[in-house]
Amino acid sequence: MVLPTVDDLLRARAGDAHPGLRFEGSSMSWDEVVRAGVERAALALARRRPGPFHIGVLLENVPEYLFWLGGAALAGATIVGINPTRRGPELARDVVHTDCQLVVTDQNGLEVLEPLGLALGRDQILVVDDPSYQAELASCRDAPMPEARPSPDSLLLLVFTSGSTGAPKAVRCSTGRLGAIGTRAAPRYGFRRDDVCYCSMPLFHGNALMALWAPALSTGATVAIRRKFSASGFLPDVRRFGATFFNYVGKSLAYILATPELPDDADNPLERGFGTEASERDIETFQRRFGCRIVEGYGMSEGGANIVRVPDTPKGALGRPENDTTFILDPGSGDECPRACFDGHGRLLNGDRAIGEIVNKSGAAGFEGYYRNDEADAERTRFGWYWTGDLGYRDEGGFFYFAGRGTDWLRVDSENFAAAPIERILFRLPEVVMAAVYAVPDPQAGDQVMVALELRPGAVFDPDGFAAFLGAQDDLGTKWAPRFVRITGAMPLTGSNKLIKKPLQDARWECADPVWWRPGRELSYRLLGEVDVAAIRKAFADHGRLDVLTS
Repeated sequence: MVLPTVDDLLRARAGDAHPGLRFEGSSMSWDEVVRAGVERAALALARRRPGPFHIGVLLENVPEYLFWLGGAALAGATIVGINPTRRGPELARDVVHTDCQLVVTDQNGLEVLEPLGLALGRDQILVVDDPSYQAELASCRDAPMPEARPSPDSLLLLVFTSGSTGAPKAVRCSTGRLGAIGTRAAPRYGFRRDDVCYCSMPLFHGNALMALWAPALSTGATVAIRRKFSASGFLPDVRRFGATFFNYVGKSLAYILATPELPDDADNPLERGFGTEASERDIETFQRRFGCRIVEGYGMSEGGANIVRVPDTPKGALGRPENDTTFILDPGSGDECPRACFDGHGRLLNGDRAIGEIVNKSGAAGFEGYYRNDEADAERTRFGWYWTGDLGYRDEGGFFYFAGRGTDWLRVDSENFAAAPIERILFRLPEVVMAAVYAVPDPQAGDQVMVALELRPGAVFDPDGFAAFLGAQDDLGTKWAPRFVRITGAMPLTGSNKLIKKPLQDARWECADPVWWRPGRELSYRLLGEVDVAAIRKAFADHGRLDVLTS
């Protein structure tokens, strides 16, 4: 079966009077949306220079973003989704690395770009809120639909990874692949033509385009966008747009749930939401509070592996893979890890052997690679298999569990374990909005467990209550209780609301936030003071490990 490209899907929407886009107080039909794309395709072709036909878009979620996405698909160009939260050398690197010959932005974006010293002439930067831009668009108003049709393997997107575990990589996505994603996802997740699909997740991120825009385009459903995510604005937007579907990434559900609950929260048109990385508690609470169904999925912009929930998925599990070629493998040997064993309380007994990397042995075929990054390509496709870089374990029923990123290993008293199972336990605390577990060095050898907690507004950390909570968790491993607990007002996040642990790990316990610690083996926490910090440093010095605190 030959699936349509994005170019095909857009052309099918030409002449369609059904609402295609809603933004703030405006509404456009699909025909108008496609027409806007044709105009931008004409403008892009008129501005085209030799070299990769790459167009960087540095905008919030505004209609122009989607118009340029459509224009690129029709013109055979590539949209580079530039993260508007990045600055300075990192932002410059993103633009230069992806060979942007044209950048579409606004006045705010222009102010960010100008000091970077990019080798882009002023005529290579289109400022959408500048009068000259509208004048130039006017000259393209009667442009015909491009005659040339991009091939299915024509590169449509360069989507940067979140950068939560390292420098962002530019994921390649062809027009054929995105068209196939939209066509397959629409029936799988119940997209209908009368849906209103609400997107407050950033359009530079793969989730917004692959989990919402592409399937909505495929079915002709209405897309409603918001400039940027707002937890307090979520429910008013849903009601104003009449949204039936929404997408989310990272910790968005947690932030929405942290807003004050009202008796009529469930009085809204929402039917379902789709996303990744929400806690089991947040999924259950969100469904109860807002009266809609949440579907979690495991996947990535690279497309190398997918795990979906089925009706009998155990609590805390991701689900089962879409195929029988996905395994948990030892990243060193490539051998399959043994299945996870649990005790009667659900405690993972063999995590040191059962936890490995999630690998799809047939996934490399669907991976289109990273842009100008052969080293990263090779790392992802060792032995011809797709290595996700994520840790997991698999139970006897074939269900997969997420155990953290590849850097989320801890080694305490010679025992290896992963961060995610501890985080799942900490999310049971009702006052916790976010929890990040990470390794910090031990004065003698290996690691100690540290956690950063972001609490709900008005909540106060209770060290005795926290210790009592830990003691009551039957599935808490014997080495898992945190040595240090940092209470922070705001976690470090990427532009797509994904947690970045490295700044927390680098700061350790020597940070501006209050830190509580457990000096001995007993579950008892007290506030860490300057005298304690000095004593800890002395312990490192006494064991000849002071260098690990400065490296």
